[in-house]
Amino acid sequence: MRFIAFDLETTGTVPGVDHIVEIGAIRFVNGLPDAIFATLINPGVPMPEAASAVNGITDAMLVGKPKVTEVLEPFVDFCGDDIMVAHNAPFDTQFLIADFKRQEIACPRGVVLDSCSMARKVLPGLANYKLGTLVQHLGIESDGFHRAEADANYCGQLFIKMINRISAGGVMPPIPNLVALTGKPELRFPTIEKKPKQLGFLDL
Repeated sequence: MRFIAFDLETTGTVPGVDHIVEIGAIRFVNGLPDAIFATLINPGVPMPEAASAVNGITDAMLVGKPKVTEVLEPFVDFCGDDIMVAHNAPFDTQFLIADFKRQEIACPRGVVLDSCSMARKVLPGLANYKLGTLVQHLGIESDGFHRAEADANYCGQLFIKMINRISAGGVMPPIPNLVALTGKPELRFPTIEKKPKQLGFLDL
């Protein structure tokens, strides 16, 4: 069983308007973390107080950190064509898509699964399906939330526990079965190609 769990921290909630300030991604192989991609990102704008109050990320922490343009291609290389999992995946994917389109960068190629939607089917009857609630319900060891690498780790462990509940021996079911479990259409990043640059001509 191999997949990548990922999470973002942002300056707000509107893709294409607000900015990514942290990416955390962990590749899990056979139920264990195998590799980590994690970085803070300098958004080029001040960190809003409301966002900082949630994730604890401050302007001082972002000084000297890479811009998103420096991070996207290494992140895509890390993800490759692996299955990707995020909690409330549409939110994270839309933020990434906005930057992929802006920079005309090819996207990760794997299907993206939403662990939140899956949990509603696998773990029915909970008061809510926030990541913290699910982590507590399943007894996953935790030490704070709303930082990308930590939340990616919780998401990955949540996904593994759900797979163990629905599949004998922890064998990952076929992708169409997992997509069906989300109750939503298959989610993938779009195919993005660089547009040819038009040559400018000076009026003589």
